[in-house]
Amino acid sequence: MLWYVILAALVLLLAVIIIRTLKFKPTDDKPAEPDPIPFDKERAVGHLQQLIRCKTVSYKNHDLEDQDEFEKLRALLPEFYPNVFKNCTFERVDRTGLLFHWKGKDSSNPSVMMAHYDVVPVVESGWEKDPFAGIIEDGVLWGRGTLDTKITFCSSLEAAETLMEQGFVPEHDIYFAYSGDEEISGNGAPSIVQLLKERGITPAMVVDEGGAVVENVFPGVAEKTALVGIGEKGIMEVELAIKSNGGHASAPLPHGPVSDLSRAVVALEDNPFPAQLCGPSSAMFDTLGRRSTFLYRMIFSNLWCFKPVLDMFCKKSGGELNAMMRTTCAFTQMQGSAANNVIPPKATIGMNLRLIGEDTVESVVEYIRKTINNDKIEINVNGGDNPSPTSDVNSDAWKKVKKAIEQTWAGSIVSPYLMVQCSDSRHYNEITDKIFKFSAMELSKEERGYIHGNNERIPLEKIGKAVEFYLNLERQC
Repeated sequence: MLWYVILAALVLLLAVIIIRTLKFKPTDDKPAEPDPIPFDKERAVGHLQQLIRCKTVSYKNHDLEDQDEFEKLRALLPEFYPNVFKNCTFERVDRTGLLFHWKGKDSSNPSVMMAHYDVVPVVESGWEKDPFAGIIEDGVLWGRGTLDTKITFCSSLEAAETLMEQGFVPEHDIYFAYSGDEEISGNGAPSIVQLLKERGITPAMVVDEGGAVVENVFPGVAEKTALVGIGEKGIMEVELAIKSNGGHASAPLPHGPVSDLSRAVVALEDNPFPAQLCGPSSAMFDTLGRRSTFLYRMIFSNLWCFKPVLDMFCKKSGGELNAMMRTTCAFTQMQGSAANNVIPPKATIGMNLRLIGEDTVESVVEYIRKTINNDKIEINVNGGDNPSPTSDVNSDAWKKVKKAIEQTWAGSIVSPYLMVQCSDSRHYNEITDKIFKFSAMELSKEERGYIHGNNERIPLEKIGKAVEFYLNLERQC
């Protein structure tokens, strides 16, 4: 009798899973039709090329920065975008912030277009071309910042200039907010946010860097997918430190400082943070899971049953899918003795953590403490931010971003996702819950690897597509 009950329960379970899988289909939303706006593509390419030639490398130690290069870039803007400067109020904010205000027919529900014009340093010996020469060869523009993010800085202004030339006036105000110190987590963006807050401005939409149009990033989905970040992981920098009496390396005691730290590392790697299904990840699984193959549709439509399977797959594979499921921990720096034959009086290991869902700086510290289980090891937090709130995908702002993407990259699937990196837009959480993180480019896996890497470059047609996106977005504002 018991076996019949068990068999019946299994059959019922399988039936529920199959029915849920069969019903887990894409929604019937009709994508927006392209409605192209003419613009000068050669002009856009030429402007970005000249901005690339400005060596706006930011450093935490500002003495290492070439301020003349930053001023050179800022001086080019009135020349490139005369109508923007004619029709917008412009002000410098803090050390590097640039804020343009394009007044619309109505000052309520304003939009903010963001980017940063600083770039990370380069190791020129690793480049095939001069990273700051703006070389165009075989239909490709080479240079630091072509992808991150002078492309969106240039394209958002290029679109505004074009619309103004055509006599367009937005229905609602548009702010263009740019910083020159995003790469060092500087004060540009926070200062702009504080200024907007003091003026009582609550953006109805903020668009910053983030996802892109990509392929083969979600299991079982082959179509082009535009990933739009609706949330951002938190970040922490932690140092594990342990002290000893030092001594000569010829007569070591058991379990020296490096050994203790090594055990702590192994303990944390063997016991990753628990999986969480936060809002942005759940939204992505729901959107893309419906487009996947039958097996994956079965998993993503029945996560109440298959979450342990997904968790196991993520832990084994690592990478971005795993990062969307849990707080991650990367060990990035190690320091011990200054000499090979000396036991270090102090040894340290640096950790970079990205926080998800309900995890906080405090809860992460406690998890580390319990996992390493060694009172001799100090846990020093060198700064941290909790995960951002989730932006509203039922808002008009989401619909506008989605429509602009569909008009620009016809046939692409638009999906929310969790941004695992940090951006300046996290500061806007203080004044709005409608922040969308999307870098207006179609990027291959190889091209995504150029960001912060050697040989950063962009095909010229993708510059035109970035301008198209902002044209399609700004005319909806």
